[in-house]
Amino acid sequence: MLSEIQRQISDLIAENQKGSTALYECERALAEAEYELDTTESKAFIKHEGTVADRTALSRLSAAPMRLERDLRKAELNRVRVKIKSIETALMAMGTQVKLMQSEMKL
Repeated sequence: MLSEIQRQISDLIAENQKGSTALYECERALAEAEYELDTTESKAFIKHEGTVADRTALSRLSAAPMRLERDLRKAELNRVRVKIKSIETALMAMGTQVKLMQSEMKL
């Protein structure tokens, strides 16, 4: 039982260490997507003619695929954050189990 808990803890620690790399990659991908969105929207705004409202609407429409990409990167980042949080919670639960087992052994 104790060896099983130790294995689970080491697996969770290894997974959590991967999480920091995954978090960085997601943050980088989000920054790149936001850059692409801003660049595309700005170029489209400059290219179009008409009132400011018309140019804004047309530039937003032109940048819609980039906006979707940015939103998907945000969702991916949030998913990684939730996964890291769940791993941390599982590690705390395992720690509690170990402490309870130690208390039982002392009795």
